[in-house]
Amino acid sequence: MIPVAPVESTVPGMKSNYNLAYVWMISLVAAMGGLLFGYDWVVIGGAKPFFEKFFNLTSEAQIGWANSCALLGCLVGSLVSGALSDKFGRKKLLLVSAFLFAASSILTGWAGSFNTFVAWRIVGGVAIGMASNLSPMYIAEVAPAHMRGRLVAINQLTIVFGILGAQIANLLIADKVADGATADMIRDSWNGQYGWRWMFTAVTAPSLFFFIGALLVPESPRWLIKNGKSELARRILAKIGGQSYADVEVADIQKTIATEEVHHVRFSDLMVPKMRKILLVGVVLAVLQQWSGINVLFNYAEEIYRSAGYGVNDIMFNIVITGAINLVFTLLAIGLVDKAGRRVLMLIGCAGIGLSHFLIGAAYVFQLKGLAVLIFTLCSLGCYGMSLAPITWVLISEIFPNRIRGAAISVAVSALWIACFILTYTFPILNGAIGTAKTFWLYGAICFAGFFFVWVKVPETKGKSLEQIERELVD
Repeated sequence: MIPVAPVESTVPGMKSNYNLAYVWMISLVAAMGGLLFGYDWVVIGGAKPFFEKFFNLTSEAQIGWANSCALLGCLVGSLVSGALSDKFGRKKLLLVSAFLFAASSILTGWAGSFNTFVAWRIVGGVAIGMASNLSPMYIAEVAPAHMRGRLVAINQLTIVFGILGAQIANLLIADKVADGATADMIRDSWNGQYGWRWMFTAVTAPSLFFFIGALLVPESPRWLIKNGKSELARRILAKIGGQSYADVEVADIQKTIATEEVHHVRFSDLMVPKMRKILLVGVVLAVLQQWSGINVLFNYAEEIYRSAGYGVNDIMFNIVITGAINLVFTLLAIGLVDKAGRRVLMLIGCAGIGLSHFLIGAAYVFQLKGLAVLIFTLCSLGCYGMSLAPITWVLISEIFPNRIRGAAISVAVSALWIACFILTYTFPILNGAIGTAKTFWLYGAICFAGFFFVWVKVPETKGKSLEQIERELVD
C-alpha cells in the first residue's frame, strides 16, 4: 500500500490527502530528463582535451563549434517540443527524448569523423532541448501548489546530479596524463583513442531507465483537460490528492481554459499585450540564466583552470569540486524555494554571481593564480546553484497561462538555448580578443542588470496554484 499523507489543501476550507509517494515518483521520473540533460551537457568538458587532439581541432572557431554545436539541437528540441507536446501530450514527448538520449550518446561516442561527431552531438542536443522544456512543465502540471517549487527544483537537482555524474565519470574513465605531455602523446594515449568515447557512451544506461519510467507515469491532467479528457484527468488528480482535491482542481482548470481556443495556439496568441508582458519576463529570465556566464565554467573549465596555472590532472579534479559545490547549493535552493520565495533567491543569486565574476576578473588582472581563481569560481557556482539554475526553471514553468503554457515555455526555452549558443560559441573569441578578466567582468555586468530586472518585473509565485498565478498576471 502506497502511503498517503494528510496535508492542508491550498484551497480554503478543504483538506486533501496527498499521495506524496505517488507525486514524488512521477516527478522523479520526469526529472530523469534533467539528469540526462545535465550529463550530456557537461560531459564534453572532460572529454574536450582528448577529442580535440583526436580530431586535430586547432582553431578557436573549430573548438567553439565542437562545444556549441549541440546547442543548435537544443534549440530545435525546445522549439518542436512545445507544439508537439500540446498536440500529442507531455508523456509521449518524454519517451521520444529518452530514446534520442540513448541513441545519440552511443553514436557520438563512437563517431569516426569530426562531422559525424558534430551531427550526433546535435541530435543529443535535440534530446536536451526537449527534456529542458518538458520535464519542468510536466512536474509543474502534476504538482500540488504548496510543493510545486520544490518539485520543479528537483528537476534542477537531477541536472546537477547529471553534471556531477559526468564529471566523476570523466575523472574515473580518464587515465592520468603525464605532466608536459604533447598533443601527439595525448592523441595516441588510451584517453585520446577510447577514453573520451566511453565518457559519452556512459549515459546510455540512465537513458534506458528514463524510457522505462516514462512508460509508467500518467499523462499531465492539465493537458488532458485542455484536450477534452476531464474524467481521465479527474482520476489522475484523485490519485494525487483525493476526490475532493480532484473536483476542485478540475473545476479551477476548466475556468482558465477558453474552450473555443483550446486546440490551436497561434504565435499571435502570445503577442496579445497581456500575454506579451509575461512572455517577456520568461524570455529575459531564460537569457539571463545563460548570459550570467556560468556555463563557461562548465564547458571551458579546462582553459580557465589551465590559464590559472593548473595541470590536466588537477583540472579534472577541480571540475569534480565545481560539481559538488553546485549540488550542495542546489539542495539549499530546494529547501528555501517554497519558504523564502523565488524573488529573494533570484536577487541574491544575481548579486552574488556578479560580484564573484568581478573577483575572478580581478584575480586574472593581479595574476592571483591557482587557489584564488578556484575559490572565486566556486563562489560563483554556489550562488548560481541556489538561484538562477533552479529558480529560472521554476518561474518559467509557473508564470504562463494553462492554454498557452506549452507554446510559451517553448519560446522561453528556445531563447535560453539561443543565448547559450551565443555564450558558448563566443567565449573563446572574447577570451582571445579582450582577455579572461574583461570577459568575466562583462558577465558580471549582465548579472547586475539582471538584478534590477528581477527587482522590477518578476512576481512572487510561491504557494499559489497555477490558476491563481494566471488570474493575477493575466486577468
